[in-house]
Amino acid sequence: MTATPPAPGALAAASRRHALGWLVAGNATGLWLAALLLWPELNDMAAPFTYGRWVPLHLDWQLYGWCALPFAAVLLQYYLPADARGRATGRLALAVWSAGLALGGVTWLAGLSSGKLFLEWSGPARVAWPLAMFLVWLLLAVRVWPRRREFPWWAHGLLAVLAVVPFIVWWAADPRIYPAVDPDTGGATGSSLLGSTLGLVGIFGLLPFLLRLPATTAPDRRGRLQLYGVYLVVSLGLNAVIKRGNITHHDGGHIFGLASLALWVPLVWRYARAFVWPAAARPWLAAAFVWWLVLVVTGFITFLPEMGDRFKFTNGLVAHAHLAMAGLVTSLHVALLATLGRSWPAGRRWSFWTWQLACVVHVGALFWLGWREAAEPALLYVRGGVADWCYGLRLAAGGAMFAAALDWLVAAWRHDQE
Repeated sequence: MTATPPAPGALAAASRRHALGWLVAGNATGLWLAALLLWPELNDMAAPFTYGRWVPLHLDWQLYGWCALPFAAVLLQYYLPADARGRATGRLALAVWSAGLALGGVTWLAGLSSGKLFLEWSGPARVAWPLAMFLVWLLLAVRVWPRRREFPWWAHGLLAVLAVVPFIVWWAADPRIYPAVDPDTGGATGSSLLGSTLGLVGIFGLLPFLLRLPATTAPDRRGRLQLYGVYLVVSLGLNAVIKRGNITHHDGGHIFGLASLALWVPLVWRYARAFVWPAAARPWLAAAFVWWLVLVVTGFITFLPEMGDRFKFTNGLVAHAHLAMAGLVTSLHVALLATLGRSWPAGRRWSFWTWQLACVVHVGALFWLGWREAAEPALLYVRGGVADWCYGLRLAAGGAMFAAALDWLVAAWRHDQE
């Protein structure tokens, strides 16, 4: 037997509103941070709510809000029953998740932070956020248990693994576990980048099954799935033998590990095309793969010894992070939200192109600034120079991306009321 999926749109509407709401909130905070970089005197006017207090809101609302909620929505739709209780459980889970994020924002603005990027949970938020994550998991588990025979073995395994995540977040947020700047690592090493990418590849491999996408009739479909699985095993083996610890950009094993990621782009593209995606999701899915290709190529180039030494600790790495989050992740997640409802148009054409082109300008300006500041660090302290021009382009591009995200949120509200 297989679990009965909820009716299209039953949970998708609430999921879209929560996910896009956090995208808009995170982008608004990012706009304010961009303005503070361009006009530092605004910090004096906003004190004590200065740059450092706003950064966790932008980072964590994007990560735990926009980057996580679409995946959470997929799990809610997959595991919850297609009845009124299932819909009520899904809405409650989304409300608990958003409440935890809102509390985190209050504590960060109050100055409570562990100092660890993406693990800034401190004070009451360090307990409240893992508790919110665990409550969401518990809501799922309670609804799954009476229908446990309807789910395949891997679905139970996934749910069991997810039960551990809240405890890991609580443990890792403790500054005593490892310091905010860890001297035992080399930062973004080949092993860390390869490992995180393989984790995302594995998640993407499950998405068509969690979304219950119909299979295509392509004659080589089985071969595509098998090739994906074989290369995943090979990549995991490679990741296991790469050295860990304080590794430099000059290590050949790490360079080879990063180079191996290039083959994943066509492999996952072929894997994705073994399933039938809704028409509204396809442009976003194509955009996600374009961004992923650019991310892999530029990531490999900037990791090479001379390039890595030049770009490390500059705005070039900030550009690469936005390339991943604003380019790849956002495009993929809009595709997921469009797939969940099977009826949402995924925004209007102008907002699609506005987001994509503004992201190009945003990333390009920061890459250029990173390249220049590596040779001339003092230019960051000169008003009216290259830094201000790049920060100005960043602010303008961020404003355009905020307008596009706001259009998606408004469209979602209007669509869900029809």
